[in-house]
Amino acid sequence: MLDKRIPYIEFLMRRNPQSPVPLPERYLPEGYSLAFYTPDDEGAWCRIETAVGEFASETEAATYFQKNFAPFSDELRQRMMFIVDPEGEKVATCTAWRTEKQRPLLHWLAVKPEAQQRGLASYLAVKTTALLEELHPNQPIELHTQTWSHQAIGIYEKLGYELIPGTKDYEKGLAILKRVVEEAF
Repeated sequence: MLDKRIPYIEFLMRRNPQSPVPLPERYLPEGYSLAFYTPDDEGAWCRIETAVGEFASETEAATYFQKNFAPFSDELRQRMMFIVDPEGEKVATCTAWRTEKQRPLLHWLAVKPEAQQRGLASYLAVKTTALLEELHPNQPIELHTQTWSHQAIGIYEKLGYELIPGTKDYEKGLAILKRVVEEAF
């Protein structure tokens, strides 16, 4: 879930191709599986992203999906991943996408609240990063995040992603992240 109790500040993170941080092995809990996008997965993506608070409604999520993903259905089959729970429900997603300038982009990582705290986000972050490294060798991988996703920022840092200075209110955002971490202990 997004932590909307704190101010929203955007960050850009990057993993360089020469990162000294190797991608760790991650495994899914028993009964869970990884699946790539199929044409009937738009609803699952919308439900997941709405459940974590990225969109106010599934209709709003569907509008985004139709504009930004639907035109690239063939590409999604090799780039958009889901985790399926033991009951067959898609509960998490992440996409190995690209920026407007065609740079590799880890995009829209989300895990439904009822499926969190099982290592699913970490698993998807590793798998998506590995896929991006395969599809775009020797290129830095970017991702956009925000203070509201402070738990995800910790996952990304463990995978060798670094916060990139220069975004608006960067220093203020770092102070918020520091405070959130201190309050957790």
